[in-house]
Amino acid sequence: MSYITKKALEDSLKNLLLQKPLSKITISDITKDCGINRMTFYYHFKDIYDLIEWICTEETARAINGKKTYETWQQGFLQTFQMVLDNKPFISNVYHSISREKIEDYFYAITYDLLIGVVEEKATGMNVSEAAKKFIANFYNFAFVGLLLDWIKKDMQDDPQLIIDQVSTLIQGEVSRALNKYQINKSNQIP
Repeated sequence: MSYITKKALEDSLKNLLLQKPLSKITISDITKDCGINRMTFYYHFKDIYDLIEWICTEETARAINGKKTYETWQQGFLQTFQMVLDNKPFISNVYHSISREKIEDYFYAITYDLLIGVVEEKATGMNVSEAAKKFIANFYNFAFVGLLLDWIKKDMQDDPQLIIDQVSTLIQGEVSRALNKYQINKSNQIP
């Protein structure tokens, strides 16, 4: 029942975002549209931004859905772009509101999870410190999220497949090359 209520609140917020900007939407608006009382909202979420974070997490979890390997990362990113496109009014409104930082933090967290999975897979059998693996994942994370945010900022006009293809061409083999450079027996390791 809890998931159904959360999903109803999500649908109400998305519906309201088609009518007015996020800054004009209140919890009362959401609960009225959803047909529940305010206490029910507060049982599930502490505020609208908490609801937004939950929506983003749910949507991206469905989009990535296990695509955390070297062979499938492109699909995970493409599906993330597609999820953003499918939720364009929601993402655009949130991105252009005061909660932009929340959506940026959310994308960094989600894509880091995908990328650290790729780095861990490629590091199998190598003697690479956790700090070096995190550094490599973060490096790519900032690049990917930067591209995603720029795409959102430019109203999602470019073809996501083209973006992913360009990134794939650019980094093909680079994760393994970076891991090789950071093996612990090397002098240029990250402490």
